[in-house]
Amino acid sequence: MKIWFDISNSPHVNMFYQLIKELESDGHEVIITSRPLANTIALLDQKGLKHTTIGEHYGKNFLKKVFGYPIRVNQLRKFLKKKKVDLAISQSSFHSPVVAKLLGIPSIYTNDNEHAMGNKPAFICASKILIPENLAVEKIAKTGVSAGKVIQYPGVKEGIYLWSKGEEIQEKRKQNTSGDIKIYIRPEPQTAQYYKGKENFLDDTILALQDKYKIIVLPRDANQSAHYQQEKFSKTYVPDKPLGFDAIAADCTIFVGAGGSMTREMAILGIPTISVYQDDLLDVDSFLLSKGLMLHEPNITPEKVVSYIESLKNAPPALELMNKGKEAYNLFKTEILKFKK
Repeated sequence: MKIWFDISNSPHVNMFYQLIKELESDGHEVIITSRPLANTIALLDQKGLKHTTIGEHYGKNFLKKVFGYPIRVNQLRKFLKKKKVDLAISQSSFHSPVVAKLLGIPSIYTNDNEHAMGNKPAFICASKILIPENLAVEKIAKTGVSAGKVIQYPGVKEGIYLWSKGEEIQEKRKQNTSGDIKIYIRPEPQTAQYYKGKENFLDDTILALQDKYKIIVLPRDANQSAHYQQEKFSKTYVPDKPLGFDAIAADCTIFVGAGGSMTREMAILGIPTISVYQDDLLDVDSFLLSKGLMLHEPNITPEKVVSYIESLKNAPPALELMNKGKEAYNLFKTEILKFKK
């Protein structure tokens, strides 16, 4: 088969990497398109995945997003028109299922964010929709989509690509020095359509803690990178290029995340995690909180971070979702191969 992946945001690189490599080793041809959002391009290049960048990200402005949407759909359609693609696959790329529909090819669409506005055209146009078990099918069906094309996979999205590396990362974490506290911080997704929270709200906490702990800020784009390279953050480390996920997970003492994917990734791996997400929580986040896999502190303070660090115990990490991740990965691949002619 010739399979098209549209990778439109940085978390999707890790999500699809192993699947892409396995499909290629099985003899399938993979075409990857990308979009210049967050660290997507840098991570694809870092992973050695050949891709073609198409379109742009239109920022947070609603009107720009609305008018920019059909532009990228048309750009993708033109690029793929003569490629003779057999199947389109994407995670929360609102463009992919629509383009596939226009080209007359089937598509698999997966998303775990029930609040994303672009889901509606994607759900309607997709041939098959994969969602996590904690997201009710009824929430998807009420958008006008037939429940018959919706499949729930075990666990959560992040488990699909973390299951194979969870134990290895935990072994590496055992080598960390207990007194060497490293706090990794992922700021808010300022340009995301769904994000309506505060900007730079972590600044006071970072400034208060940078003298006491080693703090590493993982910026989402050049603007955030420039913000945290101001003189007042001189004791905070800001990498000049994206760090590898495995290295972050193995090294950090605690992770503080203002977004979704990376925060959930760390929690699923059993790494002490504080979500400071400012908007309404997704069903998947509530699921992780109910499992005790992370804290939610939208009104974070330096005192709360210190208290959490001091409360950490040497309890074994909860890796229940790792096993479910392997099941979900196999389900995903099985659904893909069903379209093989």
